[in-house]
Amino acid sequence: MKKLYIVSLLLILQTFGCGPQTGSKEEYTDSKNINSIESGTEVVVEAENYASASAPFNVINEDVSYVEMDRAGWLAFDVTFETAGRYRSEVSASSNDEATIWIEDYYDNTDGRTYNVTGDIIITSQNQFEKFYVEGSPFNRTTHKIKLHLGQGVIKIDKIVFTLMKEHQKTPGNFVQNTEGNEWKLNWSDEFDGNELDTSKWTYDIGNWGWGNNELQYYTDTRRENARIENGHLIIEARKNDMGYPWTSARLTTRGKVSFLYGKIELRAKVPREKGNWAAGWTLGDEYVDELSWPYCGEIDILESVGYEVDDETGDGIAHATVHTPAYYFKIENQISSTKEVPNIAGEFHTYAVEWYRDKILGFVDGEQYYIYDKSANEKEWPFDKPQNIILNLAMGGGWGGAQGMDTTVTSQKFIVDYVRVYELK
Repeated sequence: MKKLYIVSLLLILQTFGCGPQTGSKEEYTDSKNINSIESGTEVVVEAENYASASAPFNVINEDVSYVEMDRAGWLAFDVTFETAGRYRSEVSASSNDEATIWIEDYYDNTDGRTYNVTGDIIITSQNQFEKFYVEGSPFNRTTHKIKLHLGQGVIKIDKIVFTLMKEHQKTPGNFVQNTEGNEWKLNWSDEFDGNELDTSKWTYDIGNWGWGNNELQYYTDTRRENARIENGHLIIEARKNDMGYPWTSARLTTRGKVSFLYGKIELRAKVPREKGNWAAGWTLGDEYVDELSWPYCGEIDILESVGYEVDDETGDGIAHATVHTPAYYFKIENQISSTKEVPNIAGEFHTYAVEWYRDKILGFVDGEQYYIYDKSANEKEWPFDKPQNIILNLAMGGGWGGAQGMDTTVTSQKFIVDYVRVYELK
């Protein structure tokens, strides 16, 4: 095991978006005389080695050395990851009162962005150090500038451990679709036949770090309760109070398997209806590794639907199509979107598609165009000359899905997909 001296910290706890949550706990042990160790799969960081702070917080050297933050503010750290991937991020901490913290990654970014990689985390451990964690946080292979923010309360921090859960997999190949011709011809598809998900086409994103939107769900890995094939359909099911989490669900991606450049991407789906859900079929640039990658990698939202826009009685709802680029994205509130009312969006299957050309993207519902994006003056407007992977997911709560609250009576939501197809012109 190689010993690296890195002034570093990342704190992540089990967090579930909007409501305060206490992180998962494990039996506590202390490691002496370790500054920072990187083994390829695990990084251990001692909190007292912070690089700078918003105030002169006390460093206490007792049986366990720790930092005591007794007021709102932040500690800044550098932490080096040797392997890109999804991490379990764990902190050993205690608080005599209730303390609220969150972690900012890449605080030195030049875009003025705030990359919150945990959401609000509540520490309630009394008079002893406990381990709190979240899972699935993305980190690239680099040194990260990180701030631990304390919003309220008093907290003692001993150490942080990052454990690699899933290494980032680069996509080995891609389909480049022809965009000139008279007729769309099928080039790739998943019809969701058979009994099991085709893992040569799909993999799972995992974890409960909030996904940049303070979402509530834990995305599971190869768990049939959350993602399965039934009667020729893909069922993505969100389940309440499951596995010790407020919600579980699934997020499937073709990243690491196959990606696509140009062409027509189409899915036939039925969305859930109750307030609090957020169903999506979309693409994300293959260059995405962690939050700094977005929106430079580009994103194309083929279908987004939120439950509070669906009529309880008729099932009528609204389909959203959007793209996100460095020039236009929702964090700066200038994204270019269109919406379309869809009759019985929750009770019947409808077809959602984009036609992705070299200079424009068109969006459709049931063959009717309702969206166009044609900004291609430079790389910030048009990152869509590089491959994208397809993602299907069902989120719960968060900045959009939970914008009007959650239906507390609901215990299950299902996003049902009949097929995904990619075409090129001939």
